[in-house]
Amino acid sequence: MRPVSPTVESQLLEFLSDRREEMAEFLATLVASESPTLEPEAQEPTQRSLAGKLESLGMRVRKFAGRKSGGMLLAVPADRTRRLPMQMLIGHSDTVWPIGTITEMPVRREDGRLYGPGAFDMKGGLVEIVYALEAIRSTAARLQVTPVVLINSDEETGSHDSRRLIERLARIADRAFVLEPGLGPAGQLKTARKGNGHFHLKVHGRAAHAGVEPEKGASAILELSLCIQQLFALNDPERGISVNVGTIDGGMRTNVVAPVSQATIDVRVLHAEDGPRVTEAIRSLQPTTPGTELEVTGGMDRLPLEKTPRNRRLWERALDAADRLGIEISEGTSGGGSDGNLTSLHCATLDGLGPVGDGAHAVHEHVVVDSLPERAALLACLMLGPPLIDERSSTHEIPRNSAIPAGASGGAPTPAS
Repeated sequence: MRPVSPTVESQLLEFLSDRREEMAEFLATLVASESPTLEPEAQEPTQRSLAGKLESLGMRVRKFAGRKSGGMLLAVPADRTRRLPMQMLIGHSDTVWPIGTITEMPVRREDGRLYGPGAFDMKGGLVEIVYALEAIRSTAARLQVTPVVLINSDEETGSHDSRRLIERLARIADRAFVLEPGLGPAGQLKTARKGNGHFHLKVHGRAAHAGVEPEKGASAILELSLCIQQLFALNDPERGISVNVGTIDGGMRTNVVAPVSQATIDVRVLHAEDGPRVTEAIRSLQPTTPGTELEVTGGMDRLPLEKTPRNRRLWERALDAADRLGIEISEGTSGGGSDGNLTSLHCATLDGLGPVGDGAHAVHEHVVVDSLPERAALLACLMLGPPLIDERSSTHEIPRNSAIPAGASGGAPTPAS
């Protein structure tokens, strides 16, 4: 009998399984290189490590400076075939942890898990990008869609610097794979995410002596308390709408009728059409306390990542790829937003492809090491798939330096070191 040739899937999984420890070591290196969002200069070592790995895989890496962030890395195959469709691989190098956290949460391995600040959210996903690309190079498989890697450093604070670049690429992409961590103990892929908005409510009242002439005052605190009840009444769990007053502030002294008070409001919606409706409800609040006025600012920041037909096609491909790899995957909905919310507006998007683990933004943050090769193999299989549609747009050209809007990077792009 002729020997049975191994499938591409088995080749990918074997290649990556053999490099499990190497993947864990690279993850440990990235985690030890602390990179909080709010300290832009701290991004440099992490970005340098990632750029070096990507360049060793034949990628041409550019760095785009950020206005307030540590900038963005954009990596494109140096030998890419022009006019070929493009797929985005998206991750972020920033974490919520301040410099010095590593002394209290050191990188450690225990019971098959790698612990450390930023390991789960989301440096484990960055490791998967690098090794999925390397695994594909190890096979004779031919990519039909050009992989473009985008790593930003401001995702944790809303991707304000990188948003325009993300959306510009998504408009010409066939699909986007977001390497945010998996959801829950099973590491579910995130096929839906809530959209989110932020509002600020300020109440203007009138000060008066609380003991001598309180009737001459108009309490901003009293009015704010009444508004807060109206805001919480907007919650609709069955519809996936959550409205939360997160902080309040106001008043001058205990013996003064409060002339001003304010609150911050977080809004989450599962369906795009609910965003305008909740926004209108918040902006339409009217004062009921005589002598007070309301001032509302803010709005919806990101629309939901919904289960659109094109997103479902990408999920179905993931199911098929997982079956061929012999691994199990499931899907879930996240209440938080990501850059997948942005790409989903323009191209098919699959989120949560990062590793299995737990503790995002928590002291027990960790990655299950055995999940790294499996999830990287799943990503590689998805990357090898044909285009979702024949013609995504009139052009598949990836923007060059001169084609990136100034607002996307806040300055001229500079080569990655």
